[in-house]
Amino acid sequence: MSSVKIGILTSGGDCPGLNAVIRGAVLNGIKQYGHEFVGFLDGWRGVVEGDVMDLPRQSVRGISKQGGTILGTSRTNPFEGNGGPEAIGKQLARRGIDGMIAIGGEGTLAAAHRISEAGLKIVGVPQTVDNDLDVTDYTFGFDTAVQIATEGIDRLRTTGESHHRCMVAEVMGRHAGWIALHAGMASGAHAILIPEQQVSMDQIVEWVTDAHKRGRAPLVVVAEGFMPEGTETAHSHRGLDAFGRPRLGGIADQLAPEIEARTGLETRATVLGHIQRGGVPTAYDRVLATRLGMAAADSAAAENWGTMVALRGTEIVRAHFSSALGRLKTVPQHRHDEAVTLFG
Repeated sequence: MSSVKIGILTSGGDCPGLNAVIRGAVLNGIKQYGHEFVGFLDGWRGVVEGDVMDLPRQSVRGISKQGGTILGTSRTNPFEGNGGPEAIGKQLARRGIDGMIAIGGEGTLAAAHRISEAGLKIVGVPQTVDNDLDVTDYTFGFDTAVQIATEGIDRLRTTGESHHRCMVAEVMGRHAGWIALHAGMASGAHAILIPEQQVSMDQIVEWVTDAHKRGRAPLVVVAEGFMPEGTETAHSHRGLDAFGRPRLGGIADQLAPEIEARTGLETRATVLGHIQRGGVPTAYDRVLATRLGMAAADSAAAENWGTMVALRGTEIVRAHFSSALGRLKTVPQHRHDEAVTLFG
């Protein structure tokens, strides 16, 4: 196909590997197809307002090892205010942009799907540290988040052992407990609490007590979206985001005093929070993100608009937006069951 101008955006929660996607798309698009690239600043805000920066080859030099995103991100809803497909189409036409590559999680891809159905040309790249998108086996950023969480939990464990305390570490995971499961198993947690499994306080206390009886400093890893048995919603005290979703966080602070009251063990809570999304990406995430970026440029060149790239096994494939939306990839029962063998 003839040379075109492609706009790239990163939207929603950031994670390590975003810059590697940008680099992979730009280098492949320029070298293989002679395309021109621009970046929308701060996610959908830049799309709606037409705020762009040029992305020549030299602009992506050496960025794959950098955390965050050189384009910035936001949780702007592209359908509110001055947004909407018609307004976005006018912005693209005004700047001679033929199509877009949208990098983001469920909210970003849902918005991209709506925009695609309205007739605009867009390709998606899945991204979330939660690893909860159904269409792809792994999302970039997840491996890095697990590594960061594991290192943080390892540090909590040593101080917990020094003081004979119970430590409760809260990690990210709104609807899926993949980070908690992997980081908890890697760090040898005595209990792993995830959104997919409601567990009673009695059971949590039993696991903690069993570990303490064996002379261990009990370690509990909990995902932010975990709901103890008897509750119907995840703990949230920080309002809603731009897409109307509760901002989660703080379940560890609720569990710790309850564990201490029931066991008599001094118990401390630590919320790892945004530290899991910062810093440099692991080698695995750099490679995966680069491959996804290159594949997105290939999709744009082949005019496979309305699709997203995904990892299946070890291969990068194309999938329709609808296949990634409407259901989440949650931790299956058998993965939880094998982890329970290690608890207590």
